[in-house]
Amino acid sequence: MTLKKYFIRALHRLQKGPGYTYKELLVWYCDNTNTHGPKRIIKEGPKKKLIWFFLTLLFASLVFWQWGILINTYLSYNVTSSLSIGFKTMKFPAVTVCNANPFKYSEVKHLLKELDRLIEAALERILQPTPGNSSENTSPPLDLGLWHQIPLVLIDEHDKDNPVILDIFESNQTALVNETALVNETVAGNETAAGNQTTAGNQTAAPPVPANTTSEEKKYKLAVKLCSHQGSDNCTYRNFTSAAQAVTEWYILQSTSILSRVPLQERIRMGYQAEDMILACLYGAEPCNYKNFTQIYHPDHGNCYIFNWGMDEEALNSSNPGAEFGLKLILDISQQDYIPYLSSAAGARLMLHQQKSFPFLKDQGIYAMAGTETSIGVLVDELERMGYPYSDCTMNGSDVPVKNLYSQYNTSYSIQACLRSCFQNHMVEICGCGHYMFPLPEGVNYCNNEDNPGWAYCYSSLRSSIRHRQICIDSCKETCNDTQYKMTISMADWPSEASEDWIFHILSYERDMSTNVTLDRNGIIKLNIYFQEYNYRTISESAATTIVWLLSSLGGQFGFWMGGSVLCLIEFGEIIIDSLWITIINVISWCRGLKQKRVQARYPDAPPTVSELVEAHTNLGFQHEDAGALPRDEALPPEPGTPPPNYDSLRVQPLDVLGPDSDAE
Repeated sequence: MTLKKYFIRALHRLQKGPGYTYKELLVWYCDNTNTHGPKRIIKEGPKKKLIWFFLTLLFASLVFWQWGILINTYLSYNVTSSLSIGFKTMKFPAVTVCNANPFKYSEVKHLLKELDRLIEAALERILQPTPGNSSENTSPPLDLGLWHQIPLVLIDEHDKDNPVILDIFESNQTALVNETALVNETVAGNETAAGNQTTAGNQTAAPPVPANTTSEEKKYKLAVKLCSHQGSDNCTYRNFTSAAQAVTEWYILQSTSILSRVPLQERIRMGYQAEDMILACLYGAEPCNYKNFTQIYHPDHGNCYIFNWGMDEEALNSSNPGAEFGLKLILDISQQDYIPYLSSAAGARLMLHQQKSFPFLKDQGIYAMAGTETSIGVLVDELERMGYPYSDCTMNGSDVPVKNLYSQYNTSYSIQACLRSCFQNHMVEICGCGHYMFPLPEGVNYCNNEDNPGWAYCYSSLRSSIRHRQICIDSCKETCNDTQYKMTISMADWPSEASEDWIFHILSYERDMSTNVTLDRNGIIKLNIYFQEYNYRTISESAATTIVWLLSSLGGQFGFWMGGSVLCLIEFGEIIIDSLWITIINVISWCRGLKQKRVQARYPDAPPTVSELVEAHTNLGFQHEDAGALPRDEALPPEPGTPPPNYDSLRVQPLDVLGPDSDAE
């Protein structure tokens, strides 16, 4: 009922309003609005009316065009970056140090023995100028089964349309041995198209190359052959610009397959222990030792040790800037125990990062060279990104569709962890096993040549797949808040020639309790890590366009082009509402007219009047004739009519006029 009353009142109000037609309403609006232009249209002469109508239409179009640009700019959610410099006591970063060599060669030699013999024999065949100097005849037979799982091959491209694949360990080696100086050859770095033209097994050797052939005339490449399974024709060849790169890549693939079958605790035991690697430690004025470091196993670098990780204890603050208040370390990398074909670089790998974050040293780490003192001055940059809808960043990774495999370390989210977890998930899904360099999902094993013969082919195809890489990039998000450490690195020889004797004596005695010198310059590294200054930079994002900016810009354009304001918009809204009411009235009138037409079509004769109805009741002879009701001879007698009331009987009359019947009544 309340709604009905309101509707009726609204109709009455409309009837008292500007008019009943759209033309009347439009004239009323132009005459009463505060917007410039419409008044002149109805008050000026014919020519000026046309001019003002054109100007009003033009400027109204400009207003709507500018409004569209402003709204589109606001909905693009652009940001502006501001740089501010602050001064405060800061937390010292977490420092991760690792050896460039993941395992002691003396501990893993029994696992890599056959692999080392294979690569030594292969290099001998590649680089040996004459067959007679080869030492193969005096050596035990080689394990060619291990070789053929992931072999190294030579690609002869003298005829580029029909390249010839030469296996290094084929039976006919006469021609192959004469082909030397492969290290100086340059080849393309991508996979060659010859992979679909080769089969596994021994191939016929190419004709020998003359001794005076120049390196430009030689068309040989050393490549790693990867097949979907052993003996398959579905193979690809990864070739390199140098044979040294090919040998390193081949050795990494083969050693990965071998080490993936070794239990984690055994791999930790074969790595460098903290008490052997960390010889001295000093933080500010407080001494520290290897017990102040947290050990984690890193697949690329073996045992790594993190100082001030903040997992078990509160993170340390730095009291003052400068080298005196930083972290000082002396490390022993034991370079004489390096794996010769796995680690071609010698030194320590280190990285500065936030507390409770996983160190990705392969991407963000730096090397410290042996026999030097490396000083690292640190500057801090704090990044603050705006979240949705201004950027697609995440606070803690909970809204990222990729399962973080590094959460088993209880570390915070990072985009590096997300990308590697995404790649490992694709590896498990497509190849049926996980790569040794990344954490494993539950119920999955690492890939190896015995259980997964085609894993290297699958891994290489997946790594070079742009589609899978783009899927991971689209799925992972940057963190909204991040801290970056900018480093200034300087180095000097350490120890000096004048002081190396007594320093090596002291360090050897403290480590081995021996009076003999067991350390040398090739295995010692000194590190100084400190804040250069306490000024830190904060790079923060803010919205380039806000709702206040949008409203002021919209109002400015409306006021400039048409002299309008918010009240003018309300007036315009009012005329729209009145137009809707007029439309409703017209629709209701149309519906009523349609209903009357339907009634007239159903009853073409006019309905009886009141006098006709009264006559029907007073005149006994007036009867309705119903067609086909009853036969004429069986018609019912007429119903008695009700006489009309005697209005004179209601008058007040004298008593003497009333008759005896009146008393009786």
